[in-house]
Amino acid sequence: MTFRKPHTVQKPAQETSRGTDIPRILRLFTPYRGPLLVITLFVVLSSLVSVASAFLLREILDTALPQGRVGLLSLLALGMIAVAVVTNVFTVLQTYLSTRVGQRIMHDLRTSVYAHMQRMSLAFFTRTRTGEVQSRIANDIGGMQSTVTSTANQLVSNLTTVTATLVAMIALDWRLTLVSLVMLPLFVLISKQVGGQRKKITTERQKHLARMSSTVEESLSVSGILLGRTMGRSTSLTEAFAAQSEKLADLEIRADTSGRWRISNIQLVMSTIPAILYWVAGFASAHGSPLVSIGTLVAFTSLQGNLFRPLMMLLSTGVDLQTSTALFRRIFEYLDLRPDVVEPADPVALPEVRGEVRLDHVGFAYTPDRKALDDVTVTVPAGGSLAVVGHTGSGKTTLGYLIPRLYDATSGTVTIDGVDVRDLSAETLAAAVGVVSQETYLFHASIADNLRFAKPDATDAELERAARAARIHDHIMSLPDGYATLVGERGYRFSGGEKQRLAIARTLLRDPPVLVLDEATSALDNTTERELQHALDALSRGRTTITIAHRLSTIRDADQIIVLGHGRVIDQGTHADLVTAGGPYAALAGRSPDLAPAP
Repeated sequence: MTFRKPHTVQKPAQETSRGTDIPRILRLFTPYRGPLLVITLFVVLSSLVSVASAFLLREILDTALPQGRVGLLSLLALGMIAVAVVTNVFTVLQTYLSTRVGQRIMHDLRTSVYAHMQRMSLAFFTRTRTGEVQSRIANDIGGMQSTVTSTANQLVSNLTTVTATLVAMIALDWRLTLVSLVMLPLFVLISKQVGGQRKKITTERQKHLARMSSTVEESLSVSGILLGRTMGRSTSLTEAFAAQSEKLADLEIRADTSGRWRISNIQLVMSTIPAILYWVAGFASAHGSPLVSIGTLVAFTSLQGNLFRPLMMLLSTGVDLQTSTALFRRIFEYLDLRPDVVEPADPVALPEVRGEVRLDHVGFAYTPDRKALDDVTVTVPAGGSLAVVGHTGSGKTTLGYLIPRLYDATSGTVTIDGVDVRDLSAETLAAAVGVVSQETYLFHASIADNLRFAKPDATDAELERAARAARIHDHIMSLPDGYATLVGERGYRFSGGEKQRLAIARTLLRDPPVLVLDEATSALDNTTERELQHALDALSRGRTTITIAHRLSTIRDADQIIVLGHGRVIDQGTHADLVTAGGPYAALAGRSPDLAPAP
């Protein structure tokens, strides 16, 4: 008997420091180092070339025009045109490359989150609203788009432009440069404060957006509409949604306008600095000690404009980066979730599955104080059949979940052909165990597509054989579009019994060696159930079958039956033996309207 340390459900891992977000975000760009280096090269060249215009302008004003040198003037003018053309070419190339890299990063991030969610256990999805997961993938990652597609490019471009412009300004006149930058530290401080405010608002906005997405997903589904209409809650649901929407609109306004006055004050001060420079230069010249020539002054203010535009964009980018870290953190929370059902590092291969299933002293608890199964031991030989019965809440469905490893046993072992299911890969286990649950899920696609979800390369003949075995083929062929008929969202165009027969056909199409039927015939009428049961009996030959049922008529011919009570096996044997023994099973059989006790 093997005991393993029980897996516990992990909460989202929290970063220990806010500063750790930035390196993690930067690591997303690591696979694209080559294209990023090319983008950086284009940015640097574009910035250096654009700075040359100021020096060409100075020569035009100080030399070519005063001295009437037309040839020099023509060369300098052509130089300025060439600078504009080259700068635009570099800008187009870097924009294309940066957008392409950004979209690849978005793709990587979306795929990573989706793949990680696929690895999460059933427990995660039972406690998380579907709309919340959808919002993280669609809204949060979508909100990052500007950051990963353009912000990085703008950051490098503006930083390079600012650096090159500062060098050029110092080369023209260091005194005017000091006057231009005297207010810069204050501007940086203001931008940081604005970014912090917007980050808090963005976090609140995304949480509210996730809640609203969940409301839409739940209330506008087929089930939600049915419930709302029959309960007379359509108006109140609309009012509740309107209140959520109004709150979201308020958050959007706050996010967009937060710090606008501070930023506008920065822009106002920056726009006045050229006027101050002109006044300082004119005042010095009027008192007989000119600071610079007219050409240098015009060239300097031209550079200053080139400095302030990217500088303001840098400050704005800083605000955007602070805001976007709130979105990244919400995504990293999901990526940091540790699945409580973990793939084995070195999975065991099962080249041929015989189908022996054994539960050895198995226990399971959803919470430490709530045992669903307690010391369950049962063996189902290869090709044999086991029926599991008991009152609601006795642990029947939980037992069925452990065999395909939707949950891990907290004690004991579940084995297939003597191999612990925790040592099998998810792919091997899915090929070995087929499940038809009480809750049937069908995609909004054709009948054929729903069936081929189990076996994508299945032929039409294979689809028909599975459908015939599940007693659903004749009904499908009576539909105008046959197997091309759309089932509607979650299969609501079909009755409960028809959906269950489609689910059984889908599972049988895979032909799994082990079959778990969890109330698979609960939605069928007695006549259809008897027809389907004959088909299942025939298909069960040579296949290990575990049937979980309330209706005892479906399991009286099982090789062995166990009765669960409060998670423990309280009765075990064949139908005839258990009825004769007069124990818990006999009591259940006596109360069953579809099964009279054996004489």
